[in-house]
Amino acid sequence: MIAVLMIVRSTFDVVKGGDTIQVLQTAAQLRANNIQVDIKLTHEKIDYSRYSFLHFFNITRPADILYHIRRSKKPFFVSPIFIDYSEYDKHHRKGFAGSVFRFLHPDAIEYLKTISRWLTGNDKLMSLDFTWKGQRRSIEEILNKAQLLLPNSHSEQNRLLKRYRFNKDYAVVPNGVDPALFSNNKAIEKDPLLVICVARIEGIKNQLNLIKALNNTKYKLLIIGTAAPNQHSYYKKCRELAGPNIHFVEQLSQEELVSYYQSAKVHVLPSWFETTGLSSLEAAVMGCNIVITEKGDTKEYFEGMATYCDPGLPETIFEAVQKAATLPYDEALEKKILTHYTWKQATIITMQAYERVNNLWD
Repeated sequence: MIAVLMIVRSTFDVVKGGDTIQVLQTAAQLRANNIQVDIKLTHEKIDYSRYSFLHFFNITRPADILYHIRRSKKPFFVSPIFIDYSEYDKHHRKGFAGSVFRFLHPDAIEYLKTISRWLTGNDKLMSLDFTWKGQRRSIEEILNKAQLLLPNSHSEQNRLLKRYRFNKDYAVVPNGVDPALFSNNKAIEKDPLLVICVARIEGIKNQLNLIKALNNTKYKLLIIGTAAPNQHSYYKKCRELAGPNIHFVEQLSQEELVSYYQSAKVHVLPSWFETTGLSSLEAAVMGCNIVITEKGDTKEYFEGMATYCDPGLPETIFEAVQKAATLPYDEALEKKILTHYTWKQATIITMQAYERVNNLWD
């Protein structure tokens, strides 16, 4: 039997995000196709001999990946999930870090973040040679040694090519939804004034400007999520600024999210950057009109079937929400998601990528 080892960040179980869902859903679908899949945190002890190859996630954490590819000497695949934090870090992050970051290259910023997490005990540093090799050289080594890259979009791959020197083929494995769970009941009427935002509460997700945009308006905004590590001051600012029409809901399971998606007319994600906006896909297939950032890879997914906003301008966020709240739902978006953006479809492409490189089914 083919055996795949997925290696994920050390905070995978504690700080849950879109990558958590991507990994768990892909693993579940692969197992349903009789492929053995184990998921290990990067700092766990691993017997590499049990696996045919490795599959890594999050290229912005290269120290994790370097350690395992050198020790295992196994072929590996990379799902980059290449989020560009630099605009937020350089222009909108507050405090001492913000003052320093605005003068640095994006790779230097990510390098300092990694070292800081290690020194403060908030993360593991798996590869000590990362400290002298740096972010850029580490990422380029990984990209060039991978069997195949599995970005979530062509846009993501093009951004990698603009930033790094590498020559490697790729296959787009889109993010997806679980149609068995997220199934829109069209008999249930939407609340035209209910707006939800499902995301971890942190600067890059930009809930503060969302609150500024909708504060004391006719819309009821539910911010669903918990504060990210080291973002508690940001969370506190959000709570302090929020008017009586803004409500906070602790992080919910995907099963618990269904009723919220079902009721809301609009889902908004005004982030400083999104590779996809996984919660936006889930909300869209549940019949929500989508307001999403114009920054990142979102237009490859949503094309003209979403309303876009500038995360830096609360007035454009409000205008986008106001527009989305009055538009009829676009059935074409639901059809596109159910055809191209399900975890089953993503896993089929993943399996084809494995087969293409390794001839594993022979």
